Amino acid sequence: MTHPTDIPRGLNSVALPATFHTALALAEQGLPVLPLREGKGPMGNCRACRNNACGGRPNMKTPGPCECAAPCHAWAAATTDPHTLTSPTWAPAWRQAAAVAYHPGGAGVTVVDLDNANAIAWARQNLPATRTVPSTRGEHWIYLGTMASPNAVRPGIDIKSLMSYARWLGPGTGTMAPLPDAVRALAVKEPTAARPASRPVTAAAPDGGGECPHRSPVYLERGIAMAEQRIEEAPDGIHRTVYRMFLAVLSAHGRCGCLTDAHIKRLFTAAQGRGESLRHCEDAWFNAVTALGM
Repeated sequence: MTHPTDIPRGLNSVALPATFHTALALAEQGLPVLPLREGKGPMGNCRACRNNACGGRPNMKTPGPCECAAPCHAWAAATTDPHTLTSPTWAPAWRQAAAVAYHPGGAGVTVVDLDNANAIAWARQNLPATRTVPSTRGEHWIYLGTMASPNAVRPGIDIKSLMSYARWLGPGTGTMAPLPDAVRALAVKEPTAARPASRPVTAAAPDGGGECPHRSPVYLERGIAMAEQRIEEAPDGIHRTVYRMFLAVLSAHGRCGCLTDAHIKRLFTAAQGRGESLRHCEDAWFNAVTALGM
């Protein structure tokens, strides 16, 4: 564990809050941690990452390929590295922190967040007993194993695991059980018929102007089909996968003029088939265009 004598001078200049020392202790136990501001939200983007300049999402839940040293990308900033936690770059965040959060997926666990008495009663009837942690209004049930992190799977029930964070509320009581199929099933939605977007796709292909190196349309078709396939088959991290596939297609075909609106519609359709909203698709497209300077 890191001791006060190991903390850099930049962090010794003022008294550090209890949240900082709690985070260090949890990180030593292998729990990836991050600071939360008042209101249980993550720290905002730093100046370098503001307005998604780094490719991150506006709500900071799904960052782009950013290597920022500040804790400004929510769950993706969570770490067990004591040197990062005690660095001067993180010092302002710890001084503002109202609580400590952790990345359940990074620790190999899933938190079933039960927000009220009715949700707890349902869990007791339908889920196997596991480690339980009291929360402000209900309980966190923690299982060993990871999965996606959908919200509102039932009234008063959220799931926090991969690409999510949960507030640290203490170690809890009881033995942690393996993640059951009953919890995984909560994330499975009934299939619905495909329907057109509520508004037309507003993303457009960048203007061409460069010499087109694609002597045959087969090359472009292969690239679009590969991007569609990777989006459709992504096991998790769908937001990041969509952004990276948009970035890859634009970097290969965005400057010469061979990319059309029909190709973009195919990519958006693949992403929406995995649950992405039209707005998320447009945001990812805009971020990719901006990142490539188009």
